[in-house]
Amino acid sequence: MLKRVLCLLALLWLVLPAAAPAQEFNLDASGLALRGYDPVAYFNAGKPEAGRGEFTAIHKGATYRFASAANRDAFVAAPERYLPQYGGWCAFAAADGKKAEGDPQVWRIENGKLYLNYNRSIGQRWSADIPGYVAKADAKWPEIRDKKPAELK
Repeated sequence: MLKRVLCLLALLWLVLPAAAPAQEFNLDASGLALRGYDPVAYFNAGKPEAGRGEFTAIHKGATYRFASAANRDAFVAAPERYLPQYGGWCAFAAADGKKAEGDPQVWRIENGKLYLNYNRSIGQRWSADIPGYVAKADAKWPEIRDKKPAELK
């Protein structure tokens, strides 16, 4: 009986949405992060891979999908290792104190951290001075973390 209750609680934890996160995370209307891409795949496969609905985890109210159970389990064990910086918002925009969509197809791992950018053109501009833009974004992020994108224009 206890085993059944624990299994039910674990299932509810995966299915029911957690408290809605602030604007810290770039999520779709259903609370899905990274447009459904697997955050672990960037590190393990070296490329974006679409996550599958049967492999999900919720972290701080955001739902993440994974290409495999192994990737989900790696994320659950150490989510901070795999989360995109700046909540999945564009790293270039964050350096300017703004929030813009981060495209999961325009990404880069730098110093063990995943960064997304708005589009390829912005990604190229960001690549011209990654350390400088990261320093600026890191400094501005605490001020903009919980604000809506429209509040920052």
